[in-house]
Amino acid sequence: MLYWLSGLSEGGDLFNLFRYITFRAGAAFFTALIFGFIFGRPLINYLRRTQKKGQPIRDDGPEGHFVKAGTPTMGGLLILSALFVSTLLWARLDNGYVWIVLLVTAGYAAIGFADDYAKVSKNNTKGVPGRIRMALGLALAFIASAWAMWLHPTDLTGQLALPVFKDALINLGLFFIPFGMLVIVGSANAVNLTDGLDGLAIMPVMIAAATLGVIAYTVGRVDFTDYLGVHHVPGSGEILIFVAALIGGGLGFLWYNAPPAAVFMGDTGSLALGGALGAIAVVTKHEIVLAIVGGLFVVEALSVIIQVLYFKRTGKRVFLMAPIHHHFEKLGWKEPQIVIRFWIIALILALIGLATLKLR
Repeated sequence: MLYWLSGLSEGGDLFNLFRYITFRAGAAFFTALIFGFIFGRPLINYLRRTQKKGQPIRDDGPEGHFVKAGTPTMGGLLILSALFVSTLLWARLDNGYVWIVLLVTAGYAAIGFADDYAKVSKNNTKGVPGRIRMALGLALAFIASAWAMWLHPTDLTGQLALPVFKDALINLGLFFIPFGMLVIVGSANAVNLTDGLDGLAIMPVMIAAATLGVIAYTVGRVDFTDYLGVHHVPGSGEILIFVAALIGGGLGFLWYNAPPAAVFMGDTGSLALGGALGAIAVVTKHEIVLAIVGGLFVVEALSVIIQVLYFKRTGKRVFLMAPIHHHFEKLGWKEPQIVIRFWIIALILALIGLATLKLR
């Protein structure tokens, strides 16, 4: 919104700064961060008052989790409030890609909020039925994928870009829409499954988002794409402002979510942030790179799929408990050990994802 101030510039003055994505991204980061620090404690206090028993704890979960009983959930509201306020202030609101990502984030946040509310109000872990959640998620992903396909330049419409093999494009045609839906829905649910320990999900989300933000800025600049030999997506650079706001809001939330957590992200946050990562990947034509950058989330989701399928087939378990972070808990790893080691893995995967921009 504040981009309009650049129209007051005659060049070389303060208002000229508002033309630059990097300046507005920095401003978005600090706006969201300060928002999180100011409103974090009041929000947590409010959630404590309204959620008498906090987030329900699974009876079959790791024993160490029972001490977390009474911790409020829906902390994702803090991240999302900071994210939306900051993005709407600093991003260009005439950019369709920004609105696609905001739509997905808001839609999945609403689904997650309904799920969290159902769990808290009924004091059980069931929430909204999975079929309803999936149907709503698919509908949002359909709109976002079709919209992105419509906005993409003609030479990229319906095309699947490959990392490393930068000149290669696979023409999916209209099948790009179901492919994009799979990316968005899969990303949302993978992050949701990862959110099981204090601080475990938010840092890898910020790392993945930062990586995708760099990619979005890069593919939005024709000079960078010419040098690196990657496909140019005009206008995608504005996504960097959304990402900067996400990181600022995420750090504000992590201040309160660091072990022992004063608040949980809940499905409100995890579904929304996961959906946002998927939407950014679809917008920037880096869907496959997301599988690398978000490899930690992929492993978490695969561990659940493998566990369920193997148990149905044999009656036995591959892991002591799924998702896989609970497997390591059962092995005796302390929660901070798991969290920090998973952060390290997420950082390594992000660097590998960035390297695909240069590799040929």
